[in-house]
Amino acid sequence: MKLLIMASVMMLSICFYGCKHTEKHNHTAAEAHSHEDKHAHNHEGHKHSHEGHVHDATGHHHEEEEHHHEAEESHSDEIIFTKAQAAKTDFKVEEIQPGTFHQVIKTTGQVLPAPGDESAIVATTNGTISYANTKLAAGSTVKQNQPLFYIATKNLGEGDYYARVRASYKKAKAGYERAKELVKDNIISQKEYEDARLEYQNAQIAYDAVSGKHSSQGIGIVSPLNGFVKDVTVKDGEYVAAGQVIATVSQNKRLVLRADVSEKHYAALPTVQSANFKTPYDNRVYSLAELSGRLLSVGKSAEANTFFVPVTFEFDNRGTILPGSFVEIYLISSPLDNVLSIPESALTNEMGHFYVYKQLDEEGYQKQEVKIGASNGKAVQILSGLAAGDRVVTRGAYQVKMASASAAIPGHTHEH
Repeated sequence: MKLLIMASVMMLSICFYGCKHTEKHNHTAAEAHSHEDKHAHNHEGHKHSHEGHVHDATGHHHEEEEHHHEAEESHSDEIIFTKAQAAKTDFKVEEIQPGTFHQVIKTTGQVLPAPGDESAIVATTNGTISYANTKLAAGSTVKQNQPLFYIATKNLGEGDYYARVRASYKKAKAGYERAKELVKDNIISQKEYEDARLEYQNAQIAYDAVSGKHSSQGIGIVSPLNGFVKDVTVKDGEYVAAGQVIATVSQNKRLVLRADVSEKHYAALPTVQSANFKTPYDNRVYSLAELSGRLLSVGKSAEANTFFVPVTFEFDNRGTILPGSFVEIYLISSPLDNVLSIPESALTNEMGHFYVYKQLDEEGYQKQEVKIGASNGKAVQILSGLAAGDRVVTRGAYQVKMASASAAIPGHTHEH
């Protein structure tokens, strides 16, 4: 019985110890599991927060790239033309502002000598002509009374002209002097005396025309005025007849501009004030306002066999304009106010489209398409594409255009 009780006590002790140990173990495991869960949760939160941070940083970097890309796009059409490049060429930038621009009638016409500004030279007798100077040609400068040609008559069938004129003069002079004495004594009538005097005067005029101009080469033909030889119509050694035009000499001081205007512009002709014209040999535009030009006349009807009305101006020749040349003419008529215009030199033409180059900053330019209106040969009206205050390249536009072909904005180092 005693042994049974002791065995029971031992069994109870063992059970109690096992329960306590299990409880302690379970509690410890639970605490450990709780700690791990908490650590894992905190770690994941940290990780999530970190990932969010990376995401934000990436977004910020992306926004910077977009901003930079937009900045590049805003300057993608910029052309860099440095001050050093500009200094090597004829370069100019001007600010355009509205102003007065005149309506223009574009046509063609001709530059002609002014009336009384040139003289025709004619042969004084029949004979063989020779040049006084072998270099004589159209354009040669001549002085008044300078010998230009000689006409030889010695070998002609009618004999030497100078000798005949001289003989006729001496004969007429002697007859006149004899008649003067005879009329005093009433030996001859007054009529006979007058006939002798008239014959003498005519012979003297003919002799004076060649006297002093005769040489071994023949009778000299001189220039009637200072100027230049406009043309020569005979060849050296050619036979000429008395009265034949052999050359023309022009002073070339004043010239006439004749514009041939279509009938459709007839109603606008009374408003024409002046003109500009472009010559074909130097492609230069001349302004009558700068050449002391003035309007002479406006035709009241079309010329015969044409559909054109003549408009005539007179102007000073500064020595660079060729009389007889055909030219492009810009008739300037009624004024237009508040018009944007730029010099013709500012325009570039690409496949029928017109462009200018606007200045963005000291070395930056932008190609800009424009719509143009009337042109007076020197300036052109701008209908669209530019605004008042824009700065435009007016000289050197072609050089800027060439620079644009090699410009690469993404790689350039130009700072704004």
